[in-house]
Amino acid sequence: MSLTFRRPSILPGFGITMFFTLLYLSVIVIIPLSGLFFKSASLGLVNFWSIVTEPRILHAYKITFGLSLIAALINVFFGFIVAWVLVRYNFWGKRLLDALVDLPFALPTAVAGIALAALYAPNGWIGQYFMPLGIKIAYTPIGIAIALVFIGIPFVVRTVQPLLEDMEKEVEEAAASLGASRWKVMYKIILPYLRPALLTGFAMAFARALGEYGSVIFISGNMPGVSEIVPLIIITKLEQYDYAGATAIAVVMLVASFILLGIINLLQRRMLK
Repeated sequence: MSLTFRRPSILPGFGITMFFTLLYLSVIVIIPLSGLFFKSASLGLVNFWSIVTEPRILHAYKITFGLSLIAALINVFFGFIVAWVLVRYNFWGKRLLDALVDLPFALPTAVAGIALAALYAPNGWIGQYFMPLGIKIAYTPIGIAIALVFIGIPFVVRTVQPLLEDMEKEVEEAAASLGASRWKVMYKIILPYLRPALLTGFAMAFARALGEYGSVIFISGNMPGVSEIVPLIIITKLEQYDYAGATAIAVVMLVASFILLGIINLLQRRMLK
């Protein structure tokens, strides 16, 4: 009869790692989010519904969700192009361009908002050329969209870039040798391969845009019914000590975000099958 001994490991076991995982998620995620629901439940259904369906707040929902969606779609298109250039071409300044992609990650959002407002204001370096055409960028939804594109572009680039680096060029060359045009190779081979990564980048950019505050308030103008976003309304209610109203609006944003991200995750699973 031979005795077998368990091999010692420097890594912690499943039990202790699962304990710390659940503890961390409970303290950081589950308990705070549960507090939102408990706080908003104290309002009652009638008061809750009257708060979250105010005309001013409904318009803020449209601005926040609509522009977040537009910005995420723009980032998917241009993020793919940026990732393609960084992976497939060698040129002078490539490392600098690659580093600039991460700038929105490191730059404080307030600094980004001030810089964008200065550029796109009616008398700014860029905005002054659009004013004679009757196009106002800063302090309008257009300015909000630009800010959301700015903070969301790295999510798409950094999600797509690794897959492009791992993709074998021989597959494209084989398709081209069989008579496929460049557009057909892109549509039939490259895009299907990158579709899960593009969808992941879209989801991350969209989720980041929904909760963005610092870079938006400086360029939006914060005008009710025109360019006011939901995070600003939540902050305003907190400053007015209306904690129940703030949590009610936060719950709507939370539930809507979960639903949208759930749909995106389902689409990702179908693509991977």
